[in-house]
Amino acid sequence: MTTTYAPKQAATRGHAVQINNIEMYYEEYGVGKPLVLLHGFGGCVQNWYPFTAKLSERHRLIVVDLRGHGHSTNPENEFTHREAAIDVFLLLDKLRVGHFSAMGISSGGMTLLHMATSQPKRIDSMVLISATSHFPDQARAIMRAASFERMPQEVQEMYRECAKRGDAQIRQLITQFNTLHENYDDMNFTAQSLSTITARTLVVHGDRDRFFPVEIPVSIYRSIPGAALWIIPGGDHVPIYDSTVPFTSTTLRFLDGPDSK
Repeated sequence: MTTTYAPKQAATRGHAVQINNIEMYYEEYGVGKPLVLLHGFGGCVQNWYPFTAKLSERHRLIVVDLRGHGHSTNPENEFTHREAAIDVFLLLDKLRVGHFSAMGISSGGMTLLHMATSQPKRIDSMVLISATSHFPDQARAIMRAASFERMPQEVQEMYRECAKRGDAQIRQLITQFNTLHENYDDMNFTAQSLSTITARTLVVHGDRDRFFPVEIPVSIYRSIPGAALWIIPGGDHVPIYDSTVPFTSTTLRFLDGPDSK
């Protein structure tokens, strides 16, 4: 779930590996401590292109197409954040990545919540951008009624750019998005379950998010031990693409810890 752009990039370093029954696509940039980047629903690795140059100066980036998105396949034609989390862990196992940091946009952040609660010791630090612990009624209404024609133009453009298999893939993704409105199990994190997270966590959210009201990120921040909170004034869902928002510098400073320069 995201309203981000998917700019093209001339040269990519893409790879595809078999993860159970899906073919999973990812790209790598830079060297250093691994930093896993997860896009939002309907997006792809390209959602991270505005930030990869700066982030790769300090980290080995592993940028993933979640199941059914971008170049990654999804024969089951079903999507849950829990399954997406399992996929990402299996990919990291193949890459022999043990400990890592991570950032997730919307559905990517929800995937990270599953990862951080199921294998907490592996994630050192993470940034959750416009994520949620559960789907409130307003989000369910949007998911239920969503169609390609009703999406804002920039979201339509993102879907077209990211759906590497064309209109059929777009239709599949929107159907999966619609189906999420009736799922009460996938995103159902309590304060108690969030309290098991050991990763240093930064929660980033716009105070005008139409999917997830600001009370939700505040609750996540209060539930995860030692978490930090960054509410972006006037920000809608996924407000990090605003040129006035110092996203890269702020998140790098957080991910690298208080002693980073």
